[in-house]
Amino acid sequence: MHASPVLLVVFAPFLARALPQVSGGSASPISSNSTPTALPSAAPPADTSLANDLSIIGKLILAAKAPERISLIPNDASFKFDFENPPDNTQTKGSGGRTIRADHESFPPLVGTGVSMTVGSLGPCGFNTPHTHPRSSEINIVVQGTLQTQFTLENGARTVHNTLRTYQMTVFPQGALHAEFNPNCEEAIFVAGFASEDPGVQQAAQSFFGFDSDMVQAALGNDFTSQGKDLDKFKSLLPANVALGVKSCLEKCRIP
Repeated sequence: MHASPVLLVVFAPFLARALPQVSGGSASPISSNSTPTALPSAAPPADTSLANDLSIIGKLILAAKAPERISLIPNDASFKFDFENPPDNTQTKGSGGRTIRADHESFPPLVGTGVSMTVGSLGPCGFNTPHTHPRSSEINIVVQGTLQTQFTLENGARTVHNTLRTYQMTVFPQGALHAEFNPNCEEAIFVAGFASEDPGVQQAAQSFFGFDSDMVQAALGNDFTSQGKDLDKFKSLLPANVALGVKSCLEKCRIP
């Protein structure tokens, strides 16, 4: 039986409280601006040697039984994932913050468990731009600050809006277009649990504007310009996730 991603998120508040705080107690150690706190000498660091290792991932996937998968990972420290010092190719960084993913590629012990996790840090006015997860629903809990969230499940469904305070949670159904926005001038941090080892992600704007220009023009009424710029120029202006926005927030927080 697969472990529920609910368990991953339910314990997030307790883990957040247990982690050491940086100066002033106002920022979390997974903050995009904080300096990682040194681990106690008695605690061995996480072993990242298996991360992104397609050979061991393939063996784990083909293992006939769960005990065989355990035996393929002889180092206990390989079962630990450190969001402060994550393996290569696990972070998505932008002008508005960063996200760190632990899936079965970056954390092979997840093979066979049916779950994964992402931790996100959104700076002042940070915006996790509209995206979907094609292979999993998501449960998302705020462990620091405030987030405004929206999702639309499919054509004909209403858009669901929420404001999440610290230790409040929401759900984004599988495949739903959704986004998270930090409306304040302080950092916000969330923990997202997934019911898949490989939930996938697709950014809506970047994917749409990646289509051939004539298709995009047709979808937008055949005469698309934005702020006086034509379509090809506009494509180059799309921000990478995680972005900065919304204009009123940027003005409030005096972010140029």
